[in-house]
Amino acid sequence: MRGKVIILGAGESGTGAAVLALKQGYSVFVSDSGRVKTQYQEVLNRYGIDWEELSHSIDRILIADLIIKSPGIPEKAPIVKEIRAKNIPVISEIEFASRFTDATKICITGSNGKTTTTLLTYEILKKAGYDTGLAGNVGKSLAWQVAEEPHDYYVIELSSFQLDDMYDFKAEVAVLMNITPDHLDRYEYQMQKYTDSKFRIIRNQTANDFFVYCADDPVITDEMKKKTIPSVAIPFTLQSAEGIGASINGKEINININEKHFSMSILDLALQGKHNTYNSMAAAVSSMAVDIRNEHIREVLSDFQGVEHRLERFLKVHGIEFINDSKATNVNSTWYALESMDRPVVWIAGGVDKGNDYNMLLDVVKHKVKAIVCLGIDNSKLHEAFDPYVTNVIDTQSMAEAVKSAYYLARNGDVVLLSPACASFDLFENYEDRGHQFKQEVRNL
Repeated sequence: MRGKVIILGAGESGTGAAVLALKQGYSVFVSDSGRVKTQYQEVLNRYGIDWEELSHSIDRILIADLIIKSPGIPEKAPIVKEIRAKNIPVISEIEFASRFTDATKICITGSNGKTTTTLLTYEILKKAGYDTGLAGNVGKSLAWQVAEEPHDYYVIELSSFQLDDMYDFKAEVAVLMNITPDHLDRYEYQMQKYTDSKFRIIRNQTANDFFVYCADDPVITDEMKKKTIPSVAIPFTLQSAEGIGASINGKEINININEKHFSMSILDLALQGKHNTYNSMAAAVSSMAVDIRNEHIREVLSDFQGVEHRLERFLKVHGIEFINDSKATNVNSTWYALESMDRPVVWIAGGVDKGNDYNMLLDVVKHKVKAIVCLGIDNSKLHEAFDPYVTNVIDTQSMAEAVKSAYYLARNGDVVLLSPACASFDLFENYEDRGHQFKQEVRNL
């Protein structure tokens, strides 16, 4: 027996970690302070893994040799404080999984664009015939895949919370999309701490690895001036540029890496808009770093269908287009969404505020938004920011009320955009639940 592993949180990552720990010969106990979903109960029971829900048995947890913590549990949680006081090592499921695989890992982080870039990259690798798993914030738990269906390559979407509990993990290709204020409530409202967390993506990299980053992001470029980057740094930019990396000349994307060249017209990209050009470039560069041929990259970038809940053009009702951007859980994501609109917008916003500064939206709101429908328990910050500039700013407490109100405020040719700029936990289970309810209520109109 290798020792006692205690897993906090019995969701996808926790259950996957439990299965891998058991297969690797550890004694395993899973503890969740909430309810464990039936699908995960069934897996834990099938493997004979001991688990509990609705409480944490402190005595059992504090005798652990190793704790694997769900990324959703903050440092300030009482159970985490007790574990820290005992100096028991705490790691993430991704860190744990990486100890039992030699696969090549392409890891993508950033405040925005992670999911789209991750899915684009995964589709390119699959199209090229690479044996590839999709993991992290999307797809199936990495630990679960390492335990039951190992792959040669993994494309992994990583949040800052996952990176915080990673130590020996190494990304062979690390991708940093952007850094804008998000989740600052978890970082003592200090931007530097959040930035440090994102830069953990290059931890343990060597000269044989790749760091793909956005050269147009001022936070990233300032931070790089303070650091020695051990790996091959490959920038992507919407400007014209020479040398290694991805850039744009006129309407043409040009990429140079490893003495290989790729070019493609921006107009041929399946996903349009500035933010999607960044996502497509990052996916292309990452794929070239693992020697994928140009035709496979070009095919996926021109055919990709997009991500549910991310600027998803859903339905038109009486000439009003309804767009589901529920995945926009921070101000920067919403800025991209509003910036890409070319018709008058009725904007549905609000939820759990993570320390948002709405000032960066003022200009785009003044030019594009005709009415705001606030959807949240406390909408005071939205009113404070936008009441002076938008005539109609109304409060709603349910998705049904929000969609109906937006529909009445909109006219033929307008857009109703759900792009909340906030987390969803006040009224919804998660952003997917919020997006699904939005679509259901639009269908009900």
